[in-house]
Amino acid sequence: MGNTAISVQRLSKRYSRGIARPEYYTLRETLLWIAKAPLRRYRRLSGAGQGDGEWFWALHDVSFEIKHGQAVAIVGPNGSGKSTLLRILSRITRPTSGLAHVYGRSGSLLEVGTGFHTELTGRENIYLSAAIRGMKKAEIRERFDEIVDFSGMEAFLDTPVKWYSSGMYVRLAFSVAAHLEPDLLFVDEVLAVGDADFQDKCLRKMQDVAESGRTVLLVSHNMAAVKRFCTAGLLLNNGELKLQTDNIEDLVQAYVGRGGNAALLPE
Repeated sequence: MGNTAISVQRLSKRYSRGIARPEYYTLRETLLWIAKAPLRRYRRLSGAGQGDGEWFWALHDVSFEIKHGQAVAIVGPNGSGKSTLLRILSRITRPTSGLAHVYGRSGSLLEVGTGFHTELTGRENIYLSAAIRGMKKAEIRERFDEIVDFSGMEAFLDTPVKWYSSGMYVRLAFSVAAHLEPDLLFVDEVLAVGDADFQDKCLRKMQDVAESGRTVLLVSHNMAAVKRFCTAGLLLNNGELKLQTDNIEDLVQAYVGRGGNAALLPE
């Protein structure tokens, strides 16, 4: 393992483009669905039907390594596989093939709506999230005030999170993910939901996490944030890794050259 935080080897993820199965079937449709199950299973395992539009590769044959303590940007156009990669590294999604090794405890904030139980209050979700990460109750109490203070959500702490706005949800979710001392922190573009002051606060926190020797992966289309915060980067396009570099300027120029949003670059 050495100094390696993440090792990805020939990672691929395939999804079906087919029409989702409806919630209710007639008896005849159900019998047909069951009868076709062996054929669907064979096509899935053999790769048959890839050319007929039924399947597409969200990631295809991606390999890279990331060292402990790096702040890494993952950039690329919409649909390039960035969020899929983070979901696999976070153990939310299984890959179709290949290996993804993550060395250490990870915290993740991938999209609004994941990670919290909507029927529980903000206070209860802090304890739940920390317990899932293996923390003891005494450890949670020790960091509780710091989490709440960072989020600015003290007034709504005993409100069920289902009544939170997307910005309120992200504030609390990021605070929990960043303050439970993960070895690796994965953050998707979800931070764009928050206001400018909170985004800046989050970037400073992620920088503190990285400077403490831990690893941060940030998916973002905001090149100003990438240039300010990240020390290395990956460029994805159509599910393939096009560039891995320790030079952020090279990453930004390659992204813009492939159709990235130059309007987000600083003057």
